[in-house]
Amino acid sequence: MLMRTDPFREFDRLAQQVFGTTARPAGMPMDAWQEGEKFIVALDLPGVAPDSIELDVERNVLTVKAERKSPAGEDTEMIAAERPQGVFSRQLILGDTLDTEGVQASYDAGVLTLRIPVAEKAKPRRIEITSNEQRQEISA
Repeated sequence: MLMRTDPFREFDRLAQQVFGTTARPAGMPMDAWQEGEKFIVALDLPGVAPDSIELDVERNVLTVKAERKSPAGEDTEMIAAERPQGVFSRQLILGDTLDTEGVQASYDAGVLTLRIPVAEKAKPRRIEITSNEQRQEISA
């Protein structure tokens, strides 16, 4: 069987794997939504060991770092290697309306789920109106 290689197509494929595209980012694709008084973030990290995931919060920046190691050993010859490997990192800028002290994280079936509560100062509240019952006459 004769196969033609196109070096530009191979370069495009490699660049998409490393840098991703706008429709499919490399490394950690993410969904985010709000449920009631919690902000939920789900990051896809299939094949990552839970102990290799690091979460850090500094001021209002949440950093997720994870490592996916190669399944092949030193004396193994890879036939195809299309899954990205190595260290992945993603930063999320959290607004002032989120409580960074109350972040909860769980990892199940290759999905890292973060639950970030809405800060008390950002929740809607009723403001009581006081009135001065004294009437003042305005003279012209």
